[in-house]
Amino acid sequence: MLLDELREVRRRSEALIAPLEPEDLMLQGMADASPPKWHLGHTTWFFDTFVLQPHTEGFEACDPLWSYQFNSYYEAVGARHPRPQRGLLSRPAIHEVLAWRQKVDEGLEDLLQNPPPEVTSLVELGLNHEQQHQELLLMDVLDGFHRQPLEPAYSAHAELTVQVGPEDWLPCTGGLTEIGHTGEGFHFDNEVPRHRVWLEPFELSSSLVSNTAFAEFIADGGYERAELWMSEGWALVQQNHWQAPRYWRGDDEEFTLAGRRQRDPQAPVRHLSWFEADAYARWCGARLPNEAEWEHACGLHGNALQHANRVLWQWTSSAYSPYPGFRPAAGAIGEYNGKFMSSQMVLRGSSWLTPVGHERTSYRNFFPPSSRWMAAGLRLAR
Repeated sequence: MLLDELREVRRRSEALIAPLEPEDLMLQGMADASPPKWHLGHTTWFFDTFVLQPHTEGFEACDPLWSYQFNSYYEAVGARHPRPQRGLLSRPAIHEVLAWRQKVDEGLEDLLQNPPPEVTSLVELGLNHEQQHQELLLMDVLDGFHRQPLEPAYSAHAELTVQVGPEDWLPCTGGLTEIGHTGEGFHFDNEVPRHRVWLEPFELSSSLVSNTAFAEFIADGGYERAELWMSEGWALVQQNHWQAPRYWRGDDEEFTLAGRRQRDPQAPVRHLSWFEADAYARWCGARLPNEAEWEHACGLHGNALQHANRVLWQWTSSAYSPYPGFRPAAGAIGEYNGKFMSSQMVLRGSSWLTPVGHERTSYRNFFPPSSRWMAAGLRLAR
């Protein structure tokens, strides 16, 4: 089963670049994004470095300069190319990257014929890591394309087509509850240990906030009223001239992976920073749920919590920090999540760009509160 999953995940990454032109493969619109070719190279480097080199006798490691280019943030592995300059990496060419991927895939297939347990867990981590990069690749392409006067489309079929349903306030009991992964099946290190938290009674909206609702916030001067914003967020509004969600165009259009489209008033609002989500909640006289409330409500209400997954990541009020008893893994793999547990906010759920299988209620996504290029929306609590 792991071998089948390996083939499926690795092929999907390559399929994602099929709609792109060769020039698009180097596109990096901002420092926080990465070019599609880099995503393909980095996910291959991960398997080359952490799986095949330590566990395959005689395996020929990639060129050290390739390792320098495709290392993302693993200090224990060595120096790396500056992230904001990944778009300058015209070499290796894409055909060389794809040939490297084939070589690594062949090595992985041989290794997985009779793998020791530690290899199985590393490959499983690598595949889930690559799926994270599949979603990032698409969000990064959207960022790069929206900056261009020609406004190219990635694919006419790559658009979110859901609408927000009627809003109900779902009552959630307080008291002692448990959150975190149960230990069955794959999970990332930041989802454990499972632990107890105390919650006061609260209510959570059954639906995500719609474009229409957010447009009312804008019409009421939401981006002009300092009292609604955290200080850092208000500074960003003024510095960057924020007036609407990131990809809105004029009064009734938005830019999407399918190109410029008419904005659906009943679709969930998306591409918001945490600061925008928080300001909207204040304007409503509500708030963002914390991550324990979000996870607890999923367990209580199930499908009544509309679009909990497969639509948009949802900002919470929780700062990204370790769970009680968290311990990073030894070595470079321990840098995977733990080192980022500062200056970030937690998002829960998943988006329509998230690969299938990542819809765990314990999944903790995280981004800086100023980030707004991701597929993120909001759900209110009170």
